Amino acid sequence: MLDDLAHPILLLGTFTTCKKTGLQKQPSFKFTNFTSIIPPFFIFKMGIIFDIKRFAVHDGPGIRTTVFMKGCPLSCQWCHNPESISAAICTVPKTVRIGNKTFTENEIVGREMTVEEVMKELCREKIFMEETGGGVTFSGGEPLQQADFLQEMLNACKAERMHATVDTSGFSSWKTLEKIAENTDLFLYDLKLIDDALHKTYTGVSNKLMLENLEKLLEKGKKVRIRIPAIPGITFTEVNIQQTLNYLSKLKFKVEGVDLLPYHNTASHKYERFGLEYKLGELKTIKKTDLAETKQRFEKAGFEVKIGG
Repeated sequence: MLDDLAHPILLLGTFTTCKKTGLQKQPSFKFTNFTSIIPPFFIFKMGIIFDIKRFAVHDGPGIRTTVFMKGCPLSCQWCHNPESISAAICTVPKTVRIGNKTFTENEIVGREMTVEEVMKELCREKIFMEETGGGVTFSGGEPLQQADFLQEMLNACKAERMHATVDTSGFSSWKTLEKIAENTDLFLYDLKLIDDALHKTYTGVSNKLMLENLEKLLEKGKKVRIRIPAIPGITFTEVNIQQTLNYLSKLKFKVEGVDLLPYHNTASHKYERFGLEYKLGELKTIKKTDLAETKQRFEKAGFEVKIGG
């Protein structure tokens, strides 16, 4: 079994050697802080995580803990987490001000974590999840970029009876997404632009695979909420809103609802820190009130709609 693992390193327990034969015996494992036994092979899987956000209220139902995973195949011009695009762990300068003095120090973005390490973090918040109907949300980046690790995390969440949500663009092979869907309770599915040419221009990839995978998930009976980022002049246009409404209305299987996500430019400073170009420049932030009419249009078509997730 060890040959099939991403990182065949024993993290808990050690090999022992038989005095008679000189052969190594399988190690014993010790688990702590778990309400149920998680199979030992989970601890070998490693993922690259750049943040774990507690008490999240916009990433699915109830109070949630959101695990942000590095790596994304898209290059959305409005991305709020540019540090997540590269799958690699990186070091960037960070300015710290103490009183009248300013210091620059290096910050490491991303760290390798085992399934067990992440689960220890999640189990600390389990009481809040249970009391509010919350759970765990895997976001990014694009969590499907670390599909093997994500699958083991979902298996571990199921063993702990934690509601699991995956926030995704759906940009992956169907074979990968189908496996992930097995233990996913809810998908938060990005739907940015219906026009494929515009989708390529603003995200760097075609939307055909994403739309195909969305329809396949719905056909399998999976729960899916659509997330539409409202970017002025790009996704938040009369043409795109109407095209999106038409597309969703014609789906054979209905989605759980629609989240309208107002654009804000608070991430612009991140681009400067990471030496990246922020192509949207001085684009103005959208207020929730700006989306009220759009919300009514989707509700009139029969969709349950939230502004801000």
